[in-house]
Amino acid sequence: MEEHVDVLVVGAGLSGIGAACQLRRLAPGLTFAVLEARERLGGTWDLFRYPGVRSDSDMFTLGYSFRPWTDRRAIADAASIRAYLADTAREFGVDRAIRYGHRLVAADFDTARGLWRVRVERTGGTGTTTTTMTCGFLFACTGYYRYDRGHTPDLPGREGFGGRVVHPQHWPEDLDVAGRRVAVIGSGATAVTLVPALAERGARVTMVQRSPTWIASLPSTDRRAGRWPHRLVRARRIALGAVTYELSRRAPRFVGGRLLREARARLPRGYDMAHFTPRYAPWDQRLCVVPDGDLFEAIGSGAAQVVTGAVGGFTPGGLRLADGREVDADVVVTATGLAVSLFDGVHLAVDGAPVDVARTVAYKGAMLSGVPNFAFAFGYTNASWTLKVDLVTEFVCRLLLRMRRTGATTATPQAPPDPARAPLIDLASGYVRRGAAALPSQGTRTPWRLHQDYLRDVLLLRHRRVDDRGLRLSTAPLAGARPDARAGERAGVAP
Repeated sequence: MEEHVDVLVVGAGLSGIGAACQLRRLAPGLTFAVLEARERLGGTWDLFRYPGVRSDSDMFTLGYSFRPWTDRRAIADAASIRAYLADTAREFGVDRAIRYGHRLVAADFDTARGLWRVRVERTGGTGTTTTTMTCGFLFACTGYYRYDRGHTPDLPGREGFGGRVVHPQHWPEDLDVAGRRVAVIGSGATAVTLVPALAERGARVTMVQRSPTWIASLPSTDRRAGRWPHRLVRARRIALGAVTYELSRRAPRFVGGRLLREARARLPRGYDMAHFTPRYAPWDQRLCVVPDGDLFEAIGSGAAQVVTGAVGGFTPGGLRLADGREVDADVVVTATGLAVSLFDGVHLAVDGAPVDVARTVAYKGAMLSGVPNFAFAFGYTNASWTLKVDLVTEFVCRLLLRMRRTGATTATPQAPPDPARAPLIDLASGYVRRGAAALPSQGTRTPWRLHQDYLRDVLLLRHRRVDDRGLRLSTAPLAGARPDARAGERAGVAP
């Protein structure tokens, strides 16, 4: 007999731990299990081990609404975030529900039975084995990028380079940068984190950027934390982020000018501000945050410099830019982005027919049109990831309880009647453009439109009916006996 759970959560990172805790809090009668392909929880905050890795959103909003982040640090390192996730999992008892070394590789929804049949690869001391189980609802909390590799451009001459090339996603433990020349290719969140961290470790760092990025310097701590109630600190942070984003869209010249003035004040007198003056408006791409201006301090100290220009390829001693300039380097770090993959390569099907995710439409930014009993966690791009994921997990719990009360066995989002479509992510970032073809689209009106607006989403996901015009609940005839849910109870909450 196949093991069965009411809800199968995929991923034990920030989203998956939050989803499991919300199931325990809001839907305690449901059984669940968490599948984690790796051997540790933490997701992004465990995978990335490069120097200085930290949050690029404030922790008062990146932390869960149901378990406050109480540290005064607004920007936290990865180790602290991992500890926070582990403590949260233990506090709500979901640590016992996590199956490590379990990778979901395929899932097929059986409409007649109203459940998913999933195939799982298990890794351990005896190698890899395959098992199957069933669940009533599948909740993908896998993030939006591939864990096995990042994006690295194919640059000519790499085989002739005499130094070492590393990608931040797989940072080598044995790399000592003290006294070495390090070239960091990129100007996004990872690059601006790496540059001051490598400089602090004694490297002479050059950030090689094809074009500048908007950068904001924010305090690494919040003096109000500990003195103000957490809800006020969190509300203030949410409001500040929303106002900044909205002002950036409505008055980009004003916001851009202020960012440049702040950067100029922290850089050496006479510094060429062309290196920090992007060609696009603030928030056309995600704004990069540097705590306490550490990037500018590294530049001011002489330990780091910025070179702007497209990379043409490698030389034996470093990099060659397209305009002929050369950058000497002993180590080249390709901080060139992520490889987008929404469900970590899982093959989805409904009644044996493969689901082409790119042809689906996101419903409330949480489900896919035509795919029953399936949800995915996808956070904000203009604010903390967890703000949206918290709301999505609340919505999923409300939906599951509604299905139980009404006897419904399937919940299937419908495609919007309006044929107009828009990209799921409204950003011009390179990784977004590269992966856009593999992502679902969105519609032009609620509930198929992602507004990137927390207050609107509070109304949509927390307070509106779950079974609105875009979602069809139905009762499927059961063809054969349903698996024993009690097996899932033991599996979902026990080691």
